[in-house]
Amino acid sequence: MKPKQMLSGLCAALLALPALAATPAEQFMQQLASLCGQAFEGKLVEGNPSDARFRSETLTMQVRECSAQEIRVPFHVGADRSRTWVFTPTASGLRLKHDHRHEDGSEDKLTQYGGDSVEAGTATLQSFPADAHTKALIPAAADNIWRVELIPGQRFSYQLQREQRRFRVDFDLSRPVAAPPAPWGAKS
Repeated sequence: MKPKQMLSGLCAALLALPALAATPAEQFMQQLASLCGQAFEGKLVEGNPSDARFRSETLTMQVRECSAQEIRVPFHVGADRSRTWVFTPTASGLRLKHDHRHEDGSEDKLTQYGGDSVEAGTATLQSFPADAHTKALIPAAADNIWRVELIPGQRFSYQLQREQRRFRVDFDLSRPVAAPPAPWGAKS
């Protein structure tokens, strides 16, 4: 092989490699953004008796609004369109907030709770311990840790962990479904 052909092949191979400079948080956001516009059904895989509604209703998530500053993922429980997970980059990782709305679009009194990642996480798993706002708003949630796992083409898992409480919903990323109606309070 001639040197020019070797160099051309090497350049092509390097261009095909993923960006090595991307942090795990950036990689996670890129993977989530790649699902923008798609919706998926899920099922409750871990919960307690108070989660009966999550077992009996259709659970749908949609990666609905995506920008470099924010990704909004509405989570519908049957006809209830009150919940949206909001992911934003921070200087050191990611932030997860829960935007809860009433049917008229007004904010619920328990909204904007969540937390910032404190560890680098991975391209497929990020953890968010409860922040100060959450601890003040919902004292029982002071020890909450939300974990979000995204296995491309397979599964998106939303999980809540705290002492005496476990909640997890898995969404099947291999089978997109029709987009649900906009969440309550959506701008468009």
